[in-house]
Amino acid sequence: MKVRRRTATGFTWPRLSKLLPARWHPSPHGRDRRWFIGAFATAMVLGYLVAAVALFPAPIFTASTTVPNLLGLTEQEALDLLADGALTGGDIERVNHPSTESGKVVWQDPPPGIEVPEGIAVQLSVSQGKHLVPVPDVANYTGELAALLIESSGLTVRVESIQTAAPRGLAVNTRPATGTTRRPGDTVRLLISVGAPTIAVPNLLGLTLEQALDTLQALDLAMGNFTAGRSRSQEPGTIFQQAPPAGTLAAPGTRVTGWVVRQNR
Repeated sequence: MKVRRRTATGFTWPRLSKLLPARWHPSPHGRDRRWFIGAFATAMVLGYLVAAVALFPAPIFTASTTVPNLLGLTEQEALDLLADGALTGGDIERVNHPSTESGKVVWQDPPPGIEVPEGIAVQLSVSQGKHLVPVPDVANYTGELAALLIESSGLTVRVESIQTAAPRGLAVNTRPATGTTRRPGDTVRLLISVGAPTIAVPNLLGLTLEQALDTLQALDLAMGNFTAGRSRSQEPGTIFQQAPPAGTLAAPGTRVTGWVVRQNR
């Protein structure tokens, strides 16, 4: 049934919608469509915010700062400088370095001068000095092989003789001891046995150098350096003092040194 509006004069007017074009008429289906689109857009925005805040907490707009140069600083100095610049220290890697002393920064990531968001972690590589070499165990090797093993490890060898019960020519010890770490090129003293001290050093006083040499060689001892000096008790060209003294027990190959009376000119 059509509904008409009645005026005071009794004339009825048709509904306004009857006077409008059909395409302008409101539709229940159109309202549903607009509601659905609005709800979908709202859900998308809310989903993005939840993902950004809860799952991937990164601010949309952040302040930035420049990564400072940390190279050459101590570890603590680098961490303090990062904190002053609104940055943080990340993982710290300990590395050997041929020239930078232990405890100082030799690399950083990100590198200096890069513009980054505040709060980012800067990874540091801190020097622990040169690569250290452990002194190898060379006991009971021959002197030649022991020296070769030490030199092959990157260390320098200085051979010294010592009287021990070990057979002559065998390595008995090192100083510093086996397992001690040293920098490449450092010197290691290699102690080589000259045998047990079982030979009594002969009395060379009053003998010429030739006579002393024959006497020592007969006992498996060696002649060291003899220095010219003055003496009133011995003839020129003869020995007036020796070391070690006569009667001292010595190992085979021990060198005997001393002083010989200066020849008159």
